[in-house]
Amino acid sequence: MIKYLLRRSLGWLLMIVVATNLTYFLAWGFLDPKNNFVGRRPPLSPEQIDQQLIPKNLSDTVPLIERWWTWLSNILLRWDWGVSPTGGSVNEQVAYRMWISAELVLGATIISTILGIALGVYTASRQYKLADRIGQATSIITMNVNIVVAALALVLLAINFNEWVGVRVFYVTGSSSKGVEGFFPVLVDALQHLVLPTIALVIVGYANIHFLQRSLLLDNIGADYVRTARAKGLTKPQAIRKHALRTSMIPVATQVAFTIPAIFTGAVLTETIFAWNGMGRYFVDALGKNDINATVAIAAFGAVLTAIGAILADMAVVVLDPRVRVS
Repeated sequence: MIKYLLRRSLGWLLMIVVATNLTYFLAWGFLDPKNNFVGRRPPLSPEQIDQQLIPKNLSDTVPLIERWWTWLSNILLRWDWGVSPTGGSVNEQVAYRMWISAELVLGATIISTILGIALGVYTASRQYKLADRIGQATSIITMNVNIVVAALALVLLAINFNEWVGVRVFYVTGSSSKGVEGFFPVLVDALQHLVLPTIALVIVGYANIHFLQRSLLLDNIGADYVRTARAKGLTKPQAIRKHALRTSMIPVATQVAFTIPAIFTGAVLTETIFAWNGMGRYFVDALGKNDINATVAIAAFGAVLTAIGAILADMAVVVLDPRVRVS
């Protein structure tokens, strides 16, 4: 198992290096850091702009190969991913924002996965009954609700609820409040900020897992090995739980594992509506400000998460399917 994971990790490491370096060259082909200085008053001359960008390794007057080698050397020797055109450290921004995104979307993903699998199992075991039809109808509606609509609706409901009880129970913006100290006050404050965006992400995210789990489980319920298990005396719930569910969860686990990159970089609208300064919002800001170093760092971060997702998917297959040989 360890040798298998090492081989897979080395393969993904090579792909991450190639993808990150390719992204660096593509970013220089589409982004221009000099645009950040256009329209300034008083205007800056090209020489003055170069004086500010050359120390940051962001001036196109320097040959691209030289820029690339300086960038790569800084990463390999000092783990320094560079600075933005305005001077902010990319390392500091990524280190700060990735935990904000993790706080927001990891919990939502876990809840969406558990809820989707549970509903898939429940509705598949009651195919075409009232519970199944209600569950499918609800999931179809929520699956077609835009995250912006869900988030804004929750914000309006939370504001009205706070006014009704006369106490601020839910916060509609930000990830934390300033000046809060102590373990339990900080925990309560974090939960007050976390509830609304988490619910918004769960509402629009659980339905896909629900339908996938239901479809796969229905295919396995009618399989020969499940009928054999029932012929040996197992009840239908026992046969589903001990045999059909384990097999049907393999594609679901793989899909969830590969959503990890999207978890961190895909919640752009949610972070914007609820004013969370996470990775998704940082990515949009980096593109808008022609921040090449930040764009490449975020792409590398996403590549690492993709590799982690792939390895977790392989591990899930091994755990759920004993027929797989990792040797």
